[in-house]
Amino acid sequence: MAAQSKHTAVKLHLDAEARTLFGKKLKKFRHQGKVPANVFGPKFKSQSVTVELKDFSKTYRVAEETGIIYLKVGKEEIPVLVRDVQRHPVNNKLLHVDFRKVDLTQKIETEVPVKVVGESEAVTQKSGVLLTLSNIVRVEALPAEIPHEVEVDIAALKEIGNEIKVSDLPKSDKYTVKEEADKVLVSVIAHKEESLVAETAVAEPEVITEAVKEGEEGAAPETEVAEGKDAKQAAPAEKGDKGEKKEKQPEAKPPAGKKE
Repeated sequence: MAAQSKHTAVKLHLDAEARTLFGKKLKKFRHQGKVPANVFGPKFKSQSVTVELKDFSKTYRVAEETGIIYLKVGKEEIPVLVRDVQRHPVNNKLLHVDFRKVDLTQKIETEVPVKVVGESEAVTQKSGVLLTLSNIVRVEALPAEIPHEVEVDIAALKEIGNEIKVSDLPKSDKYTVKEEADKVLVSVIAHKEESLVAETAVAEPEVITEAVKEGEEGAAPETEVAEGKDAKQAAPAEKGDKGEKKEKQPEAKPPAGKKE
């Protein structure tokens, strides 16, 4: 496992022009085959520029995000890295580029792609499945010594369950990997056979049982049910009885013409 250097040692140059148009007016540049861009960095005043689409595409294929590009704006030559490329979500046309100005004498942190190389015995002979858990690693290096990519040789994966962590990467005197040592980059897991029969949800049949007999678990006592019903039926009758008790008998009057 080793870091791979740049594709070429030749300095990459790209011409740029300062721009003063922004927003919707940028369509004018795109129709002319130009791409709006920004240049920014520490202790550097941000600049708005445009680059030729054709020239940038050619340069970007070589440099990608890890190679230094010398951006010429007027009489000034600015060493930069491509920080971000924005594309149209539908037609994938290039819309905007961000350049990061770098100091060639100062180390910086940046992301580098991971490239898997070699063959794993656990995959080729033991039917394991290779999982790439991280496609990039963050490294610290001088701008000119940033690796183009970090190679991970999976020949070390000989058994199911084996994995390669950041701590397994070889040390370099040009850059330092700025990731947790136990971060897993690739691993091999067992292959699981998928069922050929489609699983369908089957509803459980309704179980019809005999009525629960008195005294069995879960049965409500009949006396409680009966008493409950009798109590409801008896309630109006009790009210009627009370009404009869409260009713007074009419007083007997003495026969007419007789005095007591």
